Amino acid sequence: MAYKITSACVNCGTCEPECPVGAISAGSDAHVIDPDTCIECNACMVACPTDGAIES
Repeated sequence: MAYKITSACVNCGTCEPECPVGAISAGSDAHVIDPDTCIECNACMVACPTDGAIES
């Protein structure tokens, strides 16, 4: 199952450049992860400064 960004996201954008497959993009209130592209590599979770903003 792909990772997803929760409502705890503060839309800082730190995760987007860390994704090696470009699965993360900016949304209006938070970033979003394309579940068809996500390879569950954990790079976004490691980069995210907001606890609980990304979950697997």
